[in-house]
Amino acid sequence: MRHVFRDQTPQRLDLPVAAKPDSLDICFVPNGRYARVVERLRPGALEPGEIVHVDGRVLGRHEGIINFTVGQRRGIGIADAQGGGEPLYVVRLDAACKRVVVGPKPALAIAGMSLREVNWLGGAPAAGEGLGVTVKVRSAAPAVAATVFAAGEGARVAFGEPQYGVAPGQACVFYAGERVLGGGWIARAAAAAAAA
Repeated sequence: MRHVFRDQTPQRLDLPVAAKPDSLDICFVPNGRYARVVERLRPGALEPGEIVHVDGRVLGRHEGIINFTVGQRRGIGIADAQGGGEPLYVVRLDAACKRVVVGPKPALAIAGMSLREVNWLGGAPAAGEGLGVTVKVRSAAPAVAATVFAAGEGARVAFGEPQYGVAPGQACVFYAGERVLGGGWIARAAAAAAAA
């Protein structure tokens, strides 16, 4: 019979690493300079461009799209002078045009998304049949109700209620209760208005 040690922390075991702080960063990123690492991997990510409102107005300039993420509100560096002081969020990044597109929170709402490179742990639902699940697109966010459909090598997810700040490249994991059913990478998000 295997014995499980429940209180085997580094401190209790007197390990040399007991006083070492936890690492919450990527080990190969020196001094937290993520932008420099990405610039080496993705030339052009630090080139300046326009900050554009979803309605087409140019609101300002930026020093590289690598400094922005979908859903970001703080640190955008502009204010919507004609929008009544409404907070602006990064709605999407257009890398080809070096453009950061911003808008009010409702512009972030998505009704669903398509996934690529899906790994089904319990078998994919039959073609055309949806499977009621909960999904997570951020590790710290709560799981939300959705329906997942198999779609070729990927999947399509329809949320029960619109979600905010979801972007291509993020991971999506789907669950039945606490059981992981599978997951994949977000390929494309469908705006709530477009999906309705």
